[in-house]
Amino acid sequence: MMLQLHFAKGRRAFLVLRRLSVCPATFQSTQHVEYKPIKKVMVANRGEIAIRVFRACTELGIRTVAVYSEQDTGQMHRQKADEAYLIGRGLPPVQAYLHIPDIIKVAKENEVDAVHPGYGFLSERSDFAQACIEAGVRFIGPSPEVVGKMGDKVEARAIAISAGVPVVPGTDAPISSLNQAQEFSNTYGFPIIFKAAYGGGGRGMRVVRSYEELEENYTRAYSEALSAFGNGALFVEKFIEKPRHIEVQILGDAYGNVVHLYERDCSIQRRHQKVVEIAPAAHLDSQLRSKLTNDAVKLAKQQDGLPVAF
Repeated sequence: MMLQLHFAKGRRAFLVLRRLSVCPATFQSTQHVEYKPIKKVMVANRGEIAIRVFRACTELGIRTVAVYSEQDTGQMHRQKADEAYLIGRGLPPVQAYLHIPDIIKVAKENEVDAVHPGYGFLSERSDFAQACIEAGVRFIGPSPEVVGKMGDKVEARAIAISAGVPVVPGTDAPISSLNQAQEFSNTYGFPIIFKAAYGGGGRGMRVVRSYEELEENYTRAYSEALSAFGNGALFVEKFIEKPRHIEVQILGDAYGNVVHLYERDCSIQRRHQKVVEIAPAAHLDSQLRSKLTNDAVKLAKQQDGLPVAF
């Protein structure tokens, strides 16, 4: 998982939770973890992230499996894997990579040991993590319970608050009507931002700067979230103008140990999607760096002792 802390110069840092990433979740008990080598990994994703995972697996002597939509027949990630299989026949490209039954079927029929979700698509879907486990395939990521908690941005905010990590003002639950967004803007003023409650990666995010823009951006954000994540639920936050976008990387193991791997600056973005990541973050005050990394570890440990990665 990624902990993203946005802050304006001279102001306090605030937590903005956006998307889940990966760390091993093959644990069921902190008392005993059975070792079973992984010989074949499937990446339930496409493009650059799939290629990066394939490269790491190849270096470790692990066989790789790609999945691809009908529209991605000629994509590079298909060529870089040892095996490649079509999923979502007849579906649009995005929906193909969200089709859990096809992905699980490919994994079971081809003796896949573990599935890596990449980022976006199914990486924040607890039902996908659970489907992998039920199929006897390891999910390379948090447990379904943690995915469910931290993939739900509203619940993730509540967990951060309970851990003592500061967050930007936002709704306590997904909104169900435009009127709720209007009420929030009346309380906190503009600008505000709609965000997908069950996904990230810039999808389902719309900044609103006036009442006149509310309805159109609410409709668009809902449509984008539904298309990208299979769930159009939205929540609202106060939008911070020109923040620095700092992410802290967290590594947790199956025994409840959590460490941070310092930060990276992801402030250069296009349409809320990162273009360049710089590590370490330049001109970041040492005391602020310490606070950010400590808060990241604190939030990870708040997950009932379950390891997560930010």
